Amino acid sequence: MDLRHLRYFVAVAENGSFTRAAEQIGMEQPPLSQQIKQLENELGVLLFQRLTRGVKLTDIGLVLLDQARALLGMQQQFIATATGLARGEKGHIRVGLAGAVSLLPMIPLTVRRFREVWPDVTIYLEESNTPALRKALHDRAIDIAIVRPPVPDGAGLLVSPLLEEETVVALPKGHPLAVNPHLELEMLADEPFIIFPRELGPGFHDAILSACHNAGFTPRMGQQAPQIASTVPLVAAGLGVSVVPRSLHQIHSGGVTYHSLGAKAPRAELAIAMRAGQHVPLLSNFIATLRACCRDMHAGTQAIAFDEAEGK
Repeated sequence: MDLRHLRYFVAVAENGSFTRAAEQIGMEQPPLSQQIKQLENELGVLLFQRLTRGVKLTDIGLVLLDQARALLGMQQQFIATATGLARGEKGHIRVGLAGAVSLLPMIPLTVRRFREVWPDVTIYLEESNTPALRKALHDRAIDIAIVRPPVPDGAGLLVSPLLEEETVVALPKGHPLAVNPHLELEMLADEPFIIFPRELGPGFHDAILSACHNAGFTPRMGQQAPQIASTVPLVAAGLGVSVVPRSLHQIHSGGVTYHSLGAKAPRAELAIAMRAGQHVPLLSNFIATLRACCRDMHAGTQAIAFDEAEGK
């Protein structure tokens, strides 16, 4: 059944006349009458009583009128949704966040700004580690991820730099070095280091060890933290010191002090990962908003230029 027939049916019912309905639709009256007759024959029912002046809905026509309006409303909603998806104005985005990324101020800022422009888009945030997020992308459980590069076994993924975050030293409260607001890495040479497993973030893990080596020492490994953010409670427990992304200073455990680092400090790199070949306007809009927020919140980060070819 052609949905045009339903539009004609509703127009005639609302106008009570083939002539007035034809004027409203912008067609001649005889073809409109033929279209309604064709619909009646197709349905096997009589929709209208033909009167001397105008028409009147039959009992069956009265019942079908509401359903016809509902179907036409669904069609309009379908078209509006399709158009919104094509423009990146409707739908949902599932965003994966690597360890401690959710603590970056750019994340709530991005969500807030994006929602201000595209209020009909729902954003779901999921925290995990980079290897798990890589798998979630391949499994289509998430649409995009902010990860700590490199991405192990990242075949089939498009990974592009986002920013480099400064790092700070986390010390147990009362530590002899805690009186210094600024530290150099070599001052930590004799301290037990708390660090997360390499497989959770090989890039950041190796950057910490490399920075220590460049400072002239091999760090003495203390207790291993199960996640990047888990280093702070272990430091607070007095089990060692740690080098963490600057955003972790928001974790106020009460037993930790944070100290800036000198020129030899490692950087905590972040990147955007998505499935290669994705051409979804919704994701392009989100990435553009994310990068704009990174540029605006440049304090403590170094924004990396956006590759215009990404996602296109």
